[in-house]
Amino acid sequence: MKITGASTPSVTLSPQGPAAPAAATSAQPQDAPLQSEVLQPAKQALAAMPDFDAARVAELRDALARGELPFDPARLAGLIERFHGSGR
Repeated sequence: MKITGASTPSVTLSPQGPAAPAAATSAQPQDAPLQSEVLQPAKQALAAMPDFDAARVAELRDALARGELPFDPARLAGLIERFHGSGR
């Protein structure tokens, strides 16, 4: 999934935490591909997801907050239930 629009700050975490010295994180390259067999299904599912435009999402959120975009909670609940199945 690729997120377009507003950029977000990048944070690098290491076993010692986000403020660890660079020498502690040099053992593992920043751009190393995911090698774990456990993470591969998640990586593939993420790659299969469609892209979305963060700026458009913010625009719609603002229009909803201003009351310019109608919201029907019952319809939303029905769509969520249909998507996930009723399970009853």
